[in-house]
Amino acid sequence: MKCQSLKTLVLALGLLASAGVWAQPKEKVLRGFDGGMMLHAGYLGGTLVPGEAPVSGCPFGLGGVARMHLGKCFRIGGEGYVSTMNLRGNGSYLRYGWGGILADVYGVFGRFQPYGGVTLGGGAMTAVLMTETPSEAWAPIDGTRYRKQGFMAVDPFVGCDFILTKAIHLTLKVDCLCGFGRDLQMPVGPRVYFGVLFYR
Repeated sequence: MKCQSLKTLVLALGLLASAGVWAQPKEKVLRGFDGGMMLHAGYLGGTLVPGEAPVSGCPFGLGGVARMHLGKCFRIGGEGYVSTMNLRGNGSYLRYGWGGILADVYGVFGRFQPYGGVTLGGGAMTAVLMTETPSEAWAPIDGTRYRKQGFMAVDPFVGCDFILTKAIHLTLKVDCLCGFGRDLQMPVGPRVYFGVLFYR
């Protein structure tokens, strides 16, 4: 994604937030908060090292979200996660840490509360690639490669809460983290999140 396209997306998100806030009577703009923790797993695939075979696997991780409710169906807030995917079965791994500012819209249908939105932010991807399995603790391994690289992130998502009580929701969410950076080779794919959210 070109920088100009990302700027346009950020501007559109800001205009959407402004429209959602100012379309409501001022005394009813801030309607509450929610936040909680989520576990996730998924499937990622793609090129990591140019000229080498693609990598793929299942990432696992943990993170959380916090949001303000503005008006009847709009929320803004922030979220952040760490996700690790083991590679090659010899101790090699790929780790993502990312977060950002999010905006979403939601509706309530009985006990179900579907939602969709996007997170804009950034993070870092760390890769450790080993050519063999370590034979003992602290043993040096020839040919091990390491790289840590920052990236800008656009993360669209959809999900649905199940309302247990007014204060406690279970949530299920699916996203696809897209990273952009100079010479960035980033495997992509869907992640599925499950967590508990607390509403106030």
